[in-house]
Amino acid sequence: MTSACMTSITITSLSFPRYRFRCYSPVQNKIHFPRRFFSKLNIDAEDEVQTRVWNWRGYSIRYQRSGSNGPALLLVHGFGANSDHWRNNISVLAQSHRVYAIDLIGYGYSDKPNPRQIRDHSFYTFETWASQLNEFCLDVIKDEAFFLCNSIGGVVGLQAALVAPHICRGIILLNISLRMLHIKKQPWYGKPFIRSLQRLLRDTVLGKFFYKTVATKESVRNILCQCYHDTSKVTDELVQIILGPGLEPGAAEVFLEFICYSGGPLPEELLPQVKCPVLIAWGDKDPWEPIEIGRNYENFDSVEEFIVLPNVGHCPQDEAPHLVNPLVESFVARHAESSPSTSIVN
Repeated sequence: MTSACMTSITITSLSFPRYRFRCYSPVQNKIHFPRRFFSKLNIDAEDEVQTRVWNWRGYSIRYQRSGSNGPALLLVHGFGANSDHWRNNISVLAQSHRVYAIDLIGYGYSDKPNPRQIRDHSFYTFETWASQLNEFCLDVIKDEAFFLCNSIGGVVGLQAALVAPHICRGIILLNISLRMLHIKKQPWYGKPFIRSLQRLLRDTVLGKFFYKTVATKESVRNILCQCYHDTSKVTDELVQIILGPGLEPGAAEVFLEFICYSGGPLPEELLPQVKCPVLIAWGDKDPWEPIEIGRNYENFDSVEEFIVLPNVGHCPQDEAPHLVNPLVESFVARHAESSPSTSIVN
């Protein structure tokens, strides 16, 4: 693997316009905005945000797309979120890219098959989601893509890039999950207790009761106020974006299955193996994924930059799009020029 130049950068101030887009309905094929709305933003009406459904292995997968020119970007959300969490990024980035934001299976408005009714009981894994990303690039994008990922979406993106290195051109990781509850990171004396708690949540009615206490407007707002440093960004709209899909049939089973998932890959295992360039950006006020631990990732050869986002929490793309969007544009422009896209479709 070629060693990349590693730098550590702190962004102090960047100005970039912020736009919000609502996308609640899982049944609409397209979401239309008035043409005059796009003329004000200097965005062609043909590049409006569209919501579509992709049939993947018999499951319905919701995704959003916008933009008709430039390199392809695939946006991957974190745990409990969905493609609407990229509402402040899609249309801005679509001015010079073909942007796709996907709901991972089990999340958002994608299908949520019950893990207990699937022959493969280890269905909700990073390997499954990585396959979903790579097959989406083949079937829908029909091209290589840059991955923009938040939280556990970062582990999904790294796993996908490792499995199919010819598809991913580069990855931007926003506060990637450190996976602190992974079996390898649990102290020996805590493992039996954690396993017992996981079985209790997954196999008894206690789990459903716990989920009901979490899946409320008040609980979602409190959780978001923990992970957003600027709590003024935790609006009613944001609460609905996160809560709405969580009230759909099957959401509780997926939630409980994943919080009991202590295996799979770790970021520090994947980063040394990926062949594409990686940029890591980290909100320094993230209470869940401490930047002090995350900084260790900048030592891997694949990581060319580690960028600190000051006074930003766990979801920089939504809390500070004025910082994130220019980073994405710069990273993609740099690597799109150095390695022109090659079609992956026969």
